[in-house]
Amino acid sequence: MSKRPVKKIDFRPYGAAIKKARTGRKESRNKVGNEMFLSPRYLANIENKGQHPSVQIFLELMARYHVSVDQILFGEAVDGKTTARRQLDALADDLNDTEIGIIIATARALLDAREKGE
Repeated sequence: MSKRPVKKIDFRPYGAAIKKARTGRKESRNKVGNEMFLSPRYLANIENKGQHPSVQIFLELMARYHVSVDQILFGEAVDGKTTARRQLDALADDLNDTEIGIIIATARALLDAREKGE
């Protein structure tokens, strides 16, 4: 019996999303490698060459950086939250009420400016 032809998953979009999120948080590959028990070279290969990580490492990286797997797979977030929205939510969890108030005021000002520009 011959093997069923299976299209290989292109991991480059995932690697690029992980790298963008990691560098956005100003984390070095060494830091991530030490915390996740990975070699920095392995992480670099995932980020830059689309190397297929183990399922466990893949899920840990996606969760660590709040990257939407659905957004990459389907082109849009199934639950309505893009990767950027997930990352903003995660950052907001660490803010106090005063800081959240500043974010809310900034968001309102952005919406007002956009409305006036239209």
